Amino acid sequence: MAKTRPGVPSKIKTGRKELDSYTIKGTNKVVRAGECVLMRPSDAGKPPYVARVEKIEADARNNVKVHCRWYYRPEESLGGRRQFHGAKELFLSDHFDVQSGHTIEGKCIVHTFKNYTRLENVGAEDYYCRFEYKAATGAFTPDRVAVYCKCEMPRGVIIFLARIVSKQRAKTNTRI
Repeated sequence: MAKTRPGVPSKIKTGRKELDSYTIKGTNKVVRAGECVLMRPSDAGKPPYVARVEKIEADARNNVKVHCRWYYRPEESLGGRRQFHGAKELFLSDHFDVQSGHTIEGKCIVHTFKNYTRLENVGAEDYYCRFEYKAATGAFTPDRVAVYCKCEMPRGVIIFLARIVSKQRAKTNTRI
């Protein structure tokens, strides 16, 4: 299911009841408001969209609708992907939408950048977010990242890369 355009309000119908949770079709995974999910894109060649579930509702026919707030990948933003954007980086947008519960493929976790850099093992379902993104204007909050090196990489990325290099060296260095 494709994202709607930002700024276009979704139609809200009456006669809906709010649900505490939703079980993803074909799995035993339960989604609740506040959790992040992977949503099936309309183009099978694209990666799944990532959204935070704001509310879950069912209509009189028990059709489940998920109110979500979209995360954008850097390449989906107006500025595009930049050198310092990580492969698993997302931007929390001001783009809200309502989608069918059937479009949820799975769950994921969107960490703060600080928590992401502390993960021992980064899984396929792990992402991080350090910016909020206004989809209509292309503006970011915060609007800049502190840079502490000539390479113009943000400080957090340098620390994260240094930890990886340090772990690799520790694995290959053995004492005699």
